[in-house]
Amino acid sequence: MTTQTGDVALTLGRVTTRSDLVAEALRAAILSGRLRPGQTLVERQLAAMLDVSKTPVREALIALTSSGLIVMSRQAGAVVRTLSAAEVRTIYELRLLLEPWAVGRATRRHGSAAAQEAHAALAEAEATAAAADQVGLNLANRRFHRALYARADNELVTAQLDQIQDLIALALQVAEVWAGGARPFGSVEHAEHAAILSAVEAGDAERAEVLARAHVEHAASALDLPPDRIAPHPGGAGHTAADPAPGSGPA
Repeated sequence: MTTQTGDVALTLGRVTTRSDLVAEALRAAILSGRLRPGQTLVERQLAAMLDVSKTPVREALIALTSSGLIVMSRQAGAVVRTLSAAEVRTIYELRLLLEPWAVGRATRRHGSAAAQEAHAALAEAEATAAAADQVGLNLANRRFHRALYARADNELVTAQLDQIQDLIALALQVAEVWAGGARPFGSVEHAEHAAILSAVEAGDAERAEVLARAHVEHAASALDLPPDRIAPHPGGAGHTAADPAPGSGPA
């Protein structure tokens, strides 16, 4: 924020509060699967685990509620959100509308820079897949997608897609949402990423957008729902924070 006092401009930089740090730690734990869908988050336990007071934990839980990763219940308090198949379908419908457009626009405006960042993320994904590091693979794949859509020069779209990626990571931990259980990242998905990157590197925005759309549609096809439930492009509590469990496949 910048204010004017006479002829002097005063600027305040972004302040990272303790609540922000707690929220980021909890978000990372949720997205990595260490805090599972349906798991109750007890302020006192979280405060002890993070060596902070309950106040920043409470503020962090409120922030994560607004982002959609946590829900508040009168009976159970704060609980990691469990997404239904219908909710995941809606998330993918929105992703299908936004991400291909963003990839195409990023290719037109900042193709070289986007391709460089995406190439590094793709190489990291290959390495983590070879090492059977599922959490590392998840994060690398998220970085791949973000390297492309974040270069579209539209902060609102980027923020929406960031939230969509968070919710997809959460959904992948609920095996019942997916046909055959949580979907692993395999050679087909890797080939799709490589093809999108090739189009971006070539500066072919139209092809990049088409391939990005096909990639999202392929991911949506793994949903355990009737095929026509994903619209084509138009032109419980029980666990606590003290007993986390590992997560599953990437988006």
